Amino acid sequence: MKDGFFLYDTHTHIGLARHSGRRQTADQLLREMDRCGVDRSVVIPFPVVEDYTAAHEEIGAAVAAHPDRLTGAACLNPFIPEQIFRDEVRRCREVHGFRALKFQPQYQGLNTLSERSNFLFETALENRMALIAHTGSGIPHALPSVFMFAARRYPDLKIVLAHCGGGGLLLADAIVAASFCPNIYLDLSTLMPNHIFEVLQHIPADRLMAGSDLIENTDVEMRKLLRLDVPVEQKQQMLSQTAFAVFG
Repeated sequence: MKDGFFLYDTHTHIGLARHSGRRQTADQLLREMDRCGVDRSVVIPFPVVEDYTAAHEEIGAAVAAHPDRLTGAACLNPFIPEQIFRDEVRRCREVHGFRALKFQPQYQGLNTLSERSNFLFETALENRMALIAHTGSGIPHALPSVFMFAARRYPDLKIVLAHCGGGGLLLADAIVAASFCPNIYLDLSTLMPNHIFEVLQHIPADRLMAGSDLIENTDVEMRKLLRLDVPVEQKQQMLSQTAFAVFG
């Protein structure tokens, strides 16, 4: 808790990232959560790992050890054989109780406008998971608007656009996507406070959520929402209630 608000960080990572060399452990994450007053976090593998099964096992163990603090998410290469992809995501749900599937088009250039990508969204839906999609760096596949087709095709699937377009450049694109698709949610990580006010002019707070991405961002990302001059009800929705509705 912080300033009387329950804080739910919907975008964190643990594991070893091959693309950056970063190593982040569950203990490091939990220490930063405690320091910043974060009550619960969604934990995602980094988008490029040596062994996705091992990455899922590390997160599964952390969730089992801290079920009141952590929610697990799967992330794996969508270009492996489709049945192997589906089986691994189902295993993550059945064995570890994961609640989300992450898609990282910056490193996983799957064309979501093509029917070839249907399995990605179907796998999330079949496992009662939300789909978290990175947006921003990695365009055109990381454009927020490209997820509108899947959102219309799978209206029961909750799609979270991480980073809300990646800042001011694609902010309008994310706003348009969420405006036309009620099952699209926006993760506000990387946005400046003025961007959040712009989002709130068009998208209700019950489809907006907090996220940090990396532990050194946690304090800034939470404080920017805590200090935002908006009604308490909107803060509660952005800081935790939307996340509970999407991830449980």
